[in-house]
Amino acid sequence: MTSSTPSHVIAHISDTHFLAGEAKLYGAVDTDATLRQILRQLEGSGIRFDALVFTGDIADLGEEDAYRRIRSIVEPAAERLGAQLVWVMGNHDLRGRLRTDLLDEAASEEPVDRVFDLDGLRLIALDTSVPGFHHGELTAAQLGWLGEQLAVPAPGGTIIALHHPPIPTTLPLMPILELQEQQLFADVIRGTDVRGILGGHLHYSTHSLFAGIPISVAAATCYTMNIAAPRRVLCGVAGGRSINLVHVYDDQVVHSVLPIGDFEAVSEFPADFVERVEALSPEGQRDAFSRQSPPAT
Repeated sequence: MTSSTPSHVIAHISDTHFLAGEAKLYGAVDTDATLRQILRQLEGSGIRFDALVFTGDIADLGEEDAYRRIRSIVEPAAERLGAQLVWVMGNHDLRGRLRTDLLDEAASEEPVDRVFDLDGLRLIALDTSVPGFHHGELTAAQLGWLGEQLAVPAPGGTIIALHHPPIPTTLPLMPILELQEQQLFADVIRGTDVRGILGGHLHYSTHSLFAGIPISVAAATCYTMNIAAPRRVLCGVAGGRSINLVHVYDDQVVHSVLPIGDFEAVSEFPADFVERVEALSPEGQRDAFSRQSPPAT
C-alpha cells in the first residue's frame, strides 16, 4: 500500500503567455492576475513543494519585459516556498531571451536542456522548440545527450518536462504542431528510469501513456481550448484554467488538477476535526470517518 505522504511534490504550471507592458493576451486575458492567483493558492496551501515547473510558452512573443516581469512574480514565490524553479522552452519562447532574462546566461540559440537533482529525484527539462516554427522536434544531438543522462539511473527515478507532449489530440490543426518523429524519443526513454513526462502546449489537461510511461499535460493558465467546440472550431475560452500538482511516491506518481481561483466552499471539514481523526488508530479513523450514518426514518 502506498504511503499517504509523497517523497516529492511538484507544481506543474504551463502556458502563461505573458506580453510586454502587462498587455492583455488577445486584449482580454490578464495573464499576470491569473498567475498571481495560483501562486497565492500554492503559498496558502501549506504544501512543501520541491519544484515549480513551467512547461513552456512562458512569454507569448518572447519579449524582454514579459520574461523579466514573470520572473519578478515567480522567483520570490519560489523562494518563499523553498522550491526549485524550472523554466522549460516553448514554441512561443525565444532561446536567447529566455537564457538572458530568466537564466542569467549568455544568449545562445542552442537548445535549453538542463538536469536538476530534487533530493534524489532527477528532473530533466527538454527543449522541444524549433526556432521559427510552432511544431516540436528533438535533434539527434539532444536524443544522444538524453540517452547519456538516462544511462545512469537516479535514486528516485526521473521526470521529464517538455513543452510538446507526445500525445494525440482531437483538436483540429493541432496535430500539425505536435512533436515530430516521436518514435525516436520513445526509443531513448523506453526501459529507463523515467517515471513520468510533464507537458504543455495543448491548453487543456489530458493524460495518456507514451513508451509505457505516464504522460500528463497541464492546462494553460491563460485560456483553455474547448475540445468540444461545435463544427470543429479551434476555440480558446476564458474558463477552466488550472495547473497540476504532481505527487511522487516510492511506487507511484499522481497527477492532480488544481483549478485557479477562489471558489465558494459548499462542504468543509474544519482543521480541528481533521486533526482529531488523524490522531485516532486506523480502526478509530474508519469508525469516525468511513462508517455511514443510518438512513433517516
